[in-house]
Amino acid sequence: MSPELIFLLTLVLRMAITAAFVVTASVITERSGPVIGALVATLPISAGPSYVFLALDHDAAFIAEGALASLPINAATILLGLTYVILAQRRSVLVSAGAAVAVWIALASLIRSVHWTLAGGLIVNAIAFAICVPLLQRYRHVKMPIVARRWYDIPLRACLVATLVATVVTLSGWVGPKISGIIALFPAVFTSMMLILHPRIGGPPTAAVLANSAWGLMGLGVAIAVLHVAALRFGSVIGLSLALATCVSWNLALWWNERRKLARC
Repeated sequence: MSPELIFLLTLVLRMAITAAFVVTASVITERSGPVIGALVATLPISAGPSYVFLALDHDAAFIAEGALASLPINAATILLGLTYVILAQRRSVLVSAGAAVAVWIALASLIRSVHWTLAGGLIVNAIAFAICVPLLQRYRHVKMPIVARRWYDIPLRACLVATLVATVVTLSGWVGPKISGIIALFPAVFTSMMLILHPRIGGPPTAAVLANSAWGLMGLGVAIAVLHVAALRFGSVIGLSLALATCVSWNLALWWNERRKLARC
């Protein structure tokens, strides 16, 4: 079998595995409401597989440097969420999602031009979340309507994420760890939710999912920092494992805290 065919088959397999993860998570989101949906959406179901596949092709230093580039991108994602949440209250999906993605691309371009350190990435995350979390608070509590799935929903979600994985894996050898880290954190899950849920259930309920995602994105930022440090010290496998454990533990703690609040009401 030729190397080109092996690469193509491997790429298709990677795309299929990642798409399956994201589709499953988004279906859970639709059925569980904005709070649980946000916790599922902020798990590394898109970035995680991308980094796993990068680790199969590159060494630990590459993964650590990519994570360092991903850290400030996490701050751009919460600003994407804030942009969409505010616009989605009255604007169409094209205006709301288009403006949100444009904000993310503009911030990613700016982030790319800066030489980041771990401390700098953590500081920009702290600033972004300090601004966005209070502003998002008022949009969190919206009842999720019953969702009637359309025939193209699952293929669209799968294609969005599969395209992201294909882009990251294919370009990583040419663009290097910094651009790979930026592309890996493109908010494919959030974007698919905007495009699919907004036309069906309206802007405010869809925005509620993203508004509830702020605390989960904090955990994702911590997990990315853990990946950077652990990959350098212990290698990619341990680094990725610790990052996943951090993210899952953080979201479980958020879920438990939410249950305690509901029990007191």
